[in-house]
Amino acid sequence: MRKNVLVFRPIPDDLLARIESEHDVIVADPRQPAQRPAFRAALTNAHGLIGSSVKLGAVELADAGRLEVISSISVGVDNYDLPCLHRRGITLCHTPGVLTETTADTVFALIMATSRRLVELAAHVSEGRWTANIGESLFGWDVHGKTLAILGFGRIGQAVARRAALGFGMEVLYVNETAADPPDLVGRATRTELDDALRRADIVAVTLPLTDSTRGLMGRREFALMKPGAIFVNGARGQIVQEDALLAALESGHLRAAGLDVFATEPLPQDSPLRSHPKVTALPHIGSATHETRRAMADLATRNLLDALAGRQPAARFDLAAIAVQAAA
Repeated sequence: MRKNVLVFRPIPDDLLARIESEHDVIVADPRQPAQRPAFRAALTNAHGLIGSSVKLGAVELADAGRLEVISSISVGVDNYDLPCLHRRGITLCHTPGVLTETTADTVFALIMATSRRLVELAAHVSEGRWTANIGESLFGWDVHGKTLAILGFGRIGQAVARRAALGFGMEVLYVNETAADPPDLVGRATRTELDDALRRADIVAVTLPLTDSTRGLMGRREFALMKPGAIFVNGARGQIVQEDALLAALESGHLRAAGLDVFATEPLPQDSPLRSHPKVTALPHIGSATHETRRAMADLATRNLLDALAGRQPAARFDLAAIAVQAAA
């Protein structure tokens, strides 16, 4: 049976055609002011939604009385009111797995860039200031042999650990609710508690999901526990970090540098000190932004949507029931 599908972020033409072959489709991106009325109108009759980067909470979905499934083109699901979806019996799908390696590449690129001061030194060349061999004031710091603490040890955290331990000979510590050593990391990654990891690491990288327990996790106390001269990298969600506390740690000289792909408010506001801070390497949330990975994410999201609407088990259904149990505990 044909149903109504609202596509709220552009997807490749062939995937759009695949959905259109089975269902009636309206494309409307609410991030575009001219398309917001069409989005709101389509929402009232939609059985399925597919897209990403739009906040869809209880208020936004109040008029979506026919909604059966949201297929998010993302791994993170923090844009959705999970208890509301669970109460209403709406299926939520996401795209884990297909962006693991690409996002780990981005996190490790930030580790390299901050340690070796790549952005700063590239500007040194492009701005015409390289007129002689650089002196000690512009030297970077080695990555190989250092201690890396990874906060969160799911797919992405483990992929970062492989790059660090197997590729760069780094000592890897990780903070996770459960021990999760995959076979190739046994003896190469050590589980520990947050405070111990922060005290011991030369570099701290965040790959945690955003939850009630991780929101604001990194604050003044946590940054103060880090080694003097340590480096902080966040490739997860901006809201995990208290940005004023991070800025204070950088300004005081306690932290050497920070590499950030995510921020509390995105795009990063023009007046944010993080935008041009000399100790910050800031990227525009590019963790999964490669042609290959974004295609794979859209493809999985399309399959999730079509399977869910047809009554089949989608490949990547998010476990809303588990979230509800945790919330009630």
